[in-house]
Amino acid sequence: MSERLRATAFVLAAALALTTAVCGTATAAPAPPTGPDGVWRTDGYGTLVSVEDGGRRLRTYDVTAVSCLPGLTEATGKGDGSGRFTDPGGDVLTITPDGPGRARMTDAENVGHRTLRRVGALPADCTARPGPDERSDPRRVFDVFWRTYAENYPFFEAHGIDWKAVRDRFRPRITAETTDDELFAVLRQMIEPLHDGHTSVKAPKDRRFAGHRADTVIPTKESIARMDRAVAEAVGVPLRTWAQGAISYAELPDGTGYLRITRFHGYAAKGGPEADVAELDRALDAVLAHAPRGLVVDLRFNAGGSDRLGVHIAERLTDRPYTAYLKHARNDPGNPRKFTPAVPVRVTPSPSPRYTGPLAVLTGRLTISAGETFTQALMGRSPAPVRIGENTQGCFSDVLERVLPRTGWTFALPNEEFMRPGDRRTYDVTGIPPTIRTPVFTEEEFAEHRDSALKRARQVLAHSSPSGA
Repeated sequence: MSERLRATAFVLAAALALTTAVCGTATAAPAPPTGPDGVWRTDGYGTLVSVEDGGRRLRTYDVTAVSCLPGLTEATGKGDGSGRFTDPGGDVLTITPDGPGRARMTDAENVGHRTLRRVGALPADCTARPGPDERSDPRRVFDVFWRTYAENYPFFEAHGIDWKAVRDRFRPRITAETTDDELFAVLRQMIEPLHDGHTSVKAPKDRRFAGHRADTVIPTKESIARMDRAVAEAVGVPLRTWAQGAISYAELPDGTGYLRITRFHGYAAKGGPEADVAELDRALDAVLAHAPRGLVVDLRFNAGGSDRLGVHIAERLTDRPYTAYLKHARNDPGNPRKFTPAVPVRVTPSPSPRYTGPLAVLTGRLTISAGETFTQALMGRSPAPVRIGENTQGCFSDVLERVLPRTGWTFALPNEEFMRPGDRRTYDVTGIPPTIRTPVFTEEEFAEHRDSALKRARQVLAHSSPSGA
């Protein structure tokens, strides 16, 4: 409905209510719903959230100007008014009232929140079942894909991409007879020039594409094993491991602590986010039981995961509260530079044992996503860490996962910026630069059995004033 028709409908409804009251036949309007049941629209994110059955069922719908499709999130609640829902993977979503017709939705895996606003009901096209011809039409798949990026992606200008020109180039190639292989190839060609690690498209028969910065080689099992061997050789003493191998630690002969974190997810074999936090605390309790003379945090190979786990570690590395970063999401389908109000993400000192002494953080182009937001969260620490190595990858946003109107086809994109407090600078696309630049996992470093970043970190910490937990 257009804005003009909405205004007309409002006036007619008001006139009808007044006439009824004058005639003496008015009945009391039903009280607005107060629980989570109903339909909500998110500010930004292009999502409708439907809560049904007394708070026992939640599902999302992906919305653009040309589509409304059942989303990937389905979760169940207890119907006890808590607004707490759990998806099949153990992730927890919570809807909390925030004023008349408003609520906040939080995700146990992510920081910040999404603002929800009540709407009357799901649009008809959200629940309509398209016919087989419409469902299989490659042109509809293309249109939903292009439109979702057009309405949500914030970084076209930063990448030098004219997205309307992309549509003009590729849309004429898509017809009703376009094959799955041809369609997938076009969707890949559309987003590959973005060189964005949070862009991807997946389809049946192992058709997969994920973006990455142009100077980055996607690691393989062999290259990961090679990095692991190089690290073990450079550390020179046995590493203790936790979190199913994601966290390792050693006290070096000079008293420096070396903490390596290769991901921010999958710390516990089962139990979801709460179990991951418990396993993380078990590791940190052991690491911080004896204060190191200085601490090296190695994130040079970190595949990302939960931003909350990164903030949790930062809270074990400070004795004062501070703002880690601000977070907002694109919120205007027609303007890539308009966003939701910024949400501050805070670091609050943990009551558990903490380390507050000199810190060096090792980063590289394989420091990705939550590895980068953790690096950013540490930048507000005092004393500030020394960053050594290379720029991080340059993709910070949560991943907006969406479906396509074809069975088994999904895709993803970023729609947020994580900003530095104060000047609101972002490090998207370029990544966070190091304070001291050194080679990271290069062929020359491997060949000469050299780890320049770790060596430089130990030198820096040796000249820092010791402090401790």
